[in-house]
Amino acid sequence: MKIALIGATGFVGTAVLNEALNRGHYVTAIARNTDKITVSNPNLILKQADAYNVNELKAAIAGNDVVVSAFNSGWGNPNIYDDFIKGSETIQQATKEAGIPRLLIVGGAGSLEIKPGEQLVDSPSFPAEWKNGALAARDYLTTIRKETELDWTFLSPAIMLLHDGERTGNYRLGTDQPVFNDQQQSTISVEDMAIAIVDELEKGQFIKKRFTVGY
Repeated sequence: MKIALIGATGFVGTAVLNEALNRGHYVTAIARNTDKITVSNPNLILKQADAYNVNELKAAIAGNDVVVSAFNSGWGNPNIYDDFIKGSETIQQATKEAGIPRLLIVGGAGSLEIKPGEQLVDSPSFPAEWKNGALAARDYLTTIRKETELDWTFLSPAIMLLHDGERTGNYRLGTDQPVFNDQQQSTISVEDMAIAIVDELEKGQFIKKRFTVGY
């Protein structure tokens, strides 16, 4: 499979890049600064492009089978809400204009339902410093659900995405509610989430749907 990976230098993007290459897929890694990518692989192509520029993105992703957006406008960005929406919509438009039928978006956990009628981002205990980014991902999920041309998939991570986890090869799938373990924790390592992402690219279980993962 030929995969165009946007945001390939980020936390999630790096894990997806490694997982896809290790499985023998061809990856076009797209970032503003590809110098940060140190992996060497004959199946890897590096391309620089601006996530807010449709024409640059369209040229960078052309010829691939699927686009994976691990785009993040930056948790410390004071304009994170507007920039995430703008970047995500630009990626969506560029994917269509490039004639690529499949788009997988790595979004946020904030739109997961923790009880009937209540999403995680609306809970009183939701961290204020993450709220604008979570709201942006939730609102973009509403946008992508109206998309009819693309075979899109939206991934909401577990509530806690572990920075110090490992690749176990184990995970469980959910749709609109978090996946909890027997300690009522919703967690996943970024390495195992990358496995779930590449599995979805290969299997296509959640076309025009949102899904989530956890242990």
